[in-house]
Amino acid sequence: MKVLIIGGHGTIGRTVAAALAHRHEIVIAGRNSGDIQVDITSPLSIENMFRQLQQVDACICTAGTGYYGDFAGMREEHMMPGIRGKLLGQMNIVLIGKDFITEGGSFTLTSGIAAEMPARNGTCVAMINGAVNSFVLGAAQELKEDKRINAVSPGLVEDSMTRYGHLFPGYNPVPMDKVANAYVLSVEGAVNGQIIKVY
Repeated sequence: MKVLIIGGHGTIGRTVAAALAHRHEIVIAGRNSGDIQVDITSPLSIENMFRQLQQVDACICTAGTGYYGDFAGMREEHMMPGIRGKLLGQMNIVLIGKDFITEGGSFTLTSGIAAEMPARNGTCVAMINGAVNSFVLGAAQELKEDKRINAVSPGLVEDSMTRYGHLFPGYNPVPMDKVANAYVLSVEGAVNGQIIKVY
């Protein structure tokens, strides 16, 4: 299969690409790096990416983040970058990409543990992750031609402990191979409309 990984040079994306590379053709997309460039906050950029690729069998998105900060001071302008990127960006990847994914192909989006277990100062991220999950549940009922969609919802991954561990006191880090296997299940398996939790 031809597998597009948006965010394939990131912490999770690199591991997922390595797990799939020996069985599939991997295309890495990123804002400033990869085989093809894409800005997921721009529907036009997403469409241009798919038009350049013409056709893919599976699309994975591991890109996007959200605002962590004091709830008392949080305002719309803090939330919008994450909404435009991780939420609307992933939604647009599906809404635009569904016309370029082959029959029987799949989308795998990324949400996260914050949808169910928000960290302190992580209300924005919790909201975005929960919305991604809900989008997947709805979209799975609407996609045609046996196309599938799932979300992988990882906990705090081992390789992010140094950078983000202080935001998640008491959280058990998740091994990277377990996270990668969730994406493999979504791409190579038959599951559809699932929130694949890796906590």
